[in-house]
Amino acid sequence: MQNKFRDLVQPLIVLTGLVIVMSACRHEKPNFIYMPDMVYSPALKAQKVGSMRMPVQGTVPRDFVPYPFKNDAELAGRELKNPFRPTRAVLEQGQKIFNITCRTCHGTLGLGDGTVVPRYPRPPSLQSDKVRNWSDGSIYHVITVGQNIMPSYASQIAPADRWKIIHYLRVLQRSQHPTAEDLKILNQESK
Repeated sequence: MQNKFRDLVQPLIVLTGLVIVMSACRHEKPNFIYMPDMVYSPALKAQKVGSMRMPVQGTVPRDFVPYPFKNDAELAGRELKNPFRPTRAVLEQGQKIFNITCRTCHGTLGLGDGTVVPRYPRPPSLQSDKVRNWSDGSIYHVITVGQNIMPSYASQIAPADRWKIIHYLRVLQRSQHPTAEDLKILNQESK
């Protein structure tokens, strides 16, 4: 029984040793190359200068809408008008997007007291007289292009959603600075 076991194990040990020794051998240059074009391909690195394909001049990406007021905030404030009515659905969508993208810096009520304030400079309050007196187009422009340390949110927020955020922001502003008519309605409802 031991002889049979030894007769089986000895060739396995020799074969294992031979495989280990052969795997350590390196053969950098083969004797024959079957398809030299595949072995020595002229591969380009993806980001190497000259390897990136430039778009055809004058073309734009699909669904791209150029923003014509890139450098003119005053013109944007005068020309841009909010295409949405402040319906319940619009305000709810605006609130949802505001809470996702704006609240971390500007806070729940737009006071500039968001969760990132201890680490970054405090953003301006959206409740200030300055921002409350801005037109919807001016706020849209700031969301689209950015201002001071606020980056552009054009790639994160769809154009229609920016207008919805503005409607929601107007509701936030009125909640903190109600008009005389708002107070009159509240007094009538409380009676």
